[in-house]
Amino acid sequence: MRFEELLKNYYQSGKALEQGIPSVKYCGEELNMSPNYFSDLLKKETGRGAQDHIHSFVIEKAKTQLLNSRESIAQIAYGLGFEYPQNFSKLFKKRTGKSPVQYRTIN
Repeated sequence: MRFEELLKNYYQSGKALEQGIPSVKYCGEELNMSPNYFSDLLKKETGRGAQDHIHSFVIEKAKTQLLNSRESIAQIAYGLGFEYPQNFSKLFKKRTGKSPVQYRTIN
């Protein structure tokens, strides 16, 4: 899926450090679609909107980093494009039911 490749390339290129988490607007434009059309298309095809897909991608990256690195939670959050580590922790807990610290400790 081109969207998945776009997200992978975004993080591999270091854009998250400069620009933050990829936005629906950014992804839509990169795929030559309006943000609304892009999100509606994803929702029709998958039942989930673009923002939901972006957050899922970010959380999966976070899980990998939490288990495979010794970086602090804040370092991981900044590396994923979060301006504030608290926002990362809040999203992580909402998506997984565990705080990043709990996830790292339990797994």
